[in-house]
This record gives sequence, C-alpha cells and structure tokens, in this order.
Amino acid sequence: MRILIASDKYKGSLTATQVAQTIQRALNECFPGVECDLCPIADGGEGTTEAMVTALGGEWISVDTVDAQNRARQARYGWISRQNEAVMEMSAASGLALVHDLPLAPETASTYGTGLMLLHVVKRGALSVVIGIGGSATNDGGLGMAAALGHRFLDAGGNEVEPVMHEAHRIIRIAKAEATLPPILVACDVDNPLLGQRGASAVYGPQKGVRDVAWFEERLTRLADIVARDLGTDPRAIPGAGAAGGLGWGLMAFCGARLTSGFDLVAEHTGLAARMRQADLVITGEGRLDAQTLCGKGPVGVAQMARRLGRPVAAFAGMIEESAALRACFDLAVTVKPPEMPLPKAIARAEELLEAAVMRSVSELRTLLGLA
Repeated sequence: MRILIASDKYKGSLTATQVAQTIQRALNECFPGVECDLCPIADGGEGTTEAMVTALGGEWISVDTVDAQNRARQARYGWISRQNEAVMEMSAASGLALVHDLPLAPETASTYGTGLMLLHVVKRGALSVVIGIGGSATNDGGLGMAAALGHRFLDAGGNEVEPVMHEAHRIIRIAKAEATLPPILVACDVDNPLLGQRGASAVYGPQKGVRDVAWFEERLTRLADIVARDLGTDPRAIPGAGAAGGLGWGLMAFCGARLTSGFDLVAEHTGLAARMRQADLVITGEGRLDAQTLCGKGPVGVAQMARRLGRPVAAFAGMIEESAALRACFDLAVTVKPPEMPLPKAIARAEELLEAAVMRSVSELRTLLGLA
C-alpha cells in the first residue's frame, strides 16, 4: 500500500515538508507497513524556490535588497549552475510576512526589492529566470520592480516620479530601461486579470490593506494605459496578470516575461505524475481551502491530476470554506482546526492538530484505499 503525500504549506505554521512529515507519522501509526512518498508542492508562492532548488540540485545565493516598505534586508534565491538559471520568489524581498510588524500600507508598499533581486541575477549572468510571485505585500503592478530595473516614470515636467502607488497618478510618460533581460518565466498560482471584479485590487487587495479598491483601480488602469502607449504592450487581461498585486502584469509589461502555472512547473520538476501513478491514495492540502484555491492553487492541481489518473484524493486543511465546488474536487476533505479554537492557538498547535485529524479519519481513508 503506497500513499503519496503532496501537500502545500500551512502558511504561518508549517512548511510543506513539515506538513508531509506530520501526515506520514499519523499514517504510520494508523496503517502499519504503509509506504509513504513525500512530495511537498508549491504553486508559485512561498516554498516554490525550495521545491525547485531541491528538485534541480541547485545552490542558494544571498543578495542585499529591501522589503516592501524599503527596509534593508537580505534575501536569497536559487542558482542552477548547469544551466545558469536563477530561481526566486518575490516574497523573499516583497512578501507580506516580512512587513507583518508594520501597519499595512499598500499605498507605499513597493516591489522595488524584487527588482533588485532580478538585477542581481542579470549581473550574475543568468541565461534564464524562474520567479514565483505568491505571498506579496504589494499592490503596485510591479511599478517598483520596473524602476529598480531602470525604467523611468516621468511627470509632466520630465521629473522622475517616486515608484509607489501614492504617486502613480503623476506619471505622464515612461522611459524604457536600456538593460537586456534574459527570458523570465513567472510561476503563478492564480488566473486573475489585472483589473475588474476579479482583478488584483478587488480580490487580493484587502489582505494587503487595500480599503479603497477604486483608488487602486484608477491608478493601475492609468499605468496600464501608459504602458500600452509607450511600451507597446498590453497584457492586462491575461490570466495571472493580477497575481501578486499586479506583478504578473508588470513582469509581462516591463520584462517581456511569460506566465505559467506554478503548480505545473513544480509538478514537472518533481515528477509528480509518475509518482502519483504508483500510489493507491493521494493526500494533499494547505492552510486554508477557499474560493482562491479554485483559481489555480496547488491542492486543486493535485486533485485534478489524481482524478485524471484515477487515484482517490483526500485533503487535510487548517480551514475549509463551505463550497460545493471546492469539496467536489476531493473524495475526502477534512478540516484540521477545531471550530471553537482561536486561530492563533490553532497555528501554534498545527502539527498536533493535523496529526489528530488524520488519525480520526482512518475509517474514511480505509474506504478510499479499498480496505473497508
């Protein structure tokens, strides 16, 4: 009996690897002799670089940069020397977790630090770049990133405008950067466009502190219009353009990047499909399964692959939003957090609660394994 554990992280509590190891411990207790295949996944957010560097045998490179509120910090990215490829995450510089000690301020939050990371890999001689863009603290459309790479944003008098959303309404013209960039592949975990009801500001803005969605919509629309006129490109409607506060759009518009499914990219490099074919049951999950999960996140990607390959799939998640469409993705969906327990306490006890959730689901797992 072989069980594939392909879970994402529980944000704020357990890494994807820790989740898989915890589930394995519970399964070993419930099913003596079971063979567990641990395949931690990611979908473009935090953990993508680690999954890719591990799969490809890369090394870690440190770089001086700044966080989303312009405070100096060190970040790291992966380097695959055999192909001179850099693998990075925007969250290493511009992530929400890095500014949790400050009040949320999306009007000044910037992707400038992500641009500094990209500049570093260009100077290192990268022939290609993979960048995961989940977990952002920003809603600037990649404005800061573009400025770090040499694009200049000018006002009516030809003066440079500070590349933050608070000043974006003053931009009249864009002077294109002269630097040549290597091909950039963006690992993206959602399919939202830049603007509109499913856009960056409306869907993901609130978690970064956006209160006035229309205010950000007006600035991002204006920026997209100027880019279309001055740079001759208009990717605002491409699925994924709204990821990471519009950084998906910014990487396409300012860097000529191409977007791909973060889950598909990691799945390919970890040999997920081949490993799934050898499994009798697949277990996945993440910290919270909700409507956003349906937009292209890892657990649904795992479930869809399992269905294609005819394998039963169970999900264990910290919390699960009540949604028929979401639950229909899985043969079994188990909530780990007790409803009466405060979230901070559940996060602190995530490992214990996850192990208990697996053990109390033995009967359902036996049914999925055909043992009942």
